[in-house]
Amino acid sequence: MSELLQVRRVAKTFDAREGQVVALRSIDLTVLKGEFVSIVGPSGCGKSTLLQIIAGLVPASSGEVLLEGRAVVAPPEGVVYLFQQYSRSLMPWLTVEKNVQFGLQNAAPERCAHFLDMVGLADFRARYPWELSGGMQQRVAIARALAAEPRVLLLDEPFSSVDALTRLDLNGLIMDLWTRTGITILLVTHDVEEAVYLSDRVALLTRRPAEVAQVFPNALPRPRSPVDSREDSRFLALRHELLTRLLQPA
Repeated sequence: MSELLQVRRVAKTFDAREGQVVALRSIDLTVLKGEFVSIVGPSGCGKSTLLQIIAGLVPASSGEVLLEGRAVVAPPEGVVYLFQQYSRSLMPWLTVEKNVQFGLQNAAPERCAHFLDMVGLADFRARYPWELSGGMQQRVAIARALAAEPRVLLLDEPFSSVDALTRLDLNGLIMDLWTRTGITILLVTHDVEEAVYLSDRVALLTRRPAEVAQVFPNALPRPRSPVDSREDSRFLALRHELLTRLLQPA
């Protein structure tokens, strides 16, 4: 696989009441085309800030992000960012179908139906978001993201607001969609098990000011099972290593 996304020496400093706060310090990360990479780290270390910089939503204080060799200075074409607060990203006055259609030029109903079918919501196209469960609303947001036909899908803790079983279901959905579409996915999550279950590699950030402590290859074979894979010795070994590093005292 070829290199698709490169993060080079990215740093981010914020102005705060107590002075300047260094959130990120010299982040380096490469994501290959078609790869699934997760970013984990201590709470407040700047994971979401890094993802927003990669998305072109927030400028870096120094360093650069390259997408296929081109500098990212604004939201680039072909990159879709899926926010944690899915309910806020959906328009409650629009039907599910219209939400998926929103922002897409000349999007035929058949195209929207295709992506709703991919996420298992073909029979709910005429419903409104407020008529759906949290997990179903997130599926709508995922369908809308896929309808934009992204090359890169950036996921910012997208399952943190749903219950544990729904989270497992959505994990399986994302993995299935990634396998079927071949897009590149970069996931920020605080859930170590989720990162190990989904990813080809896991990038571990340090405490703030964050750096990449290590990028771990994932030897867990595919296809993966939500139960059996979590009992695999390779899953347990990587989970153990990540949790041990995350729980080390400052």
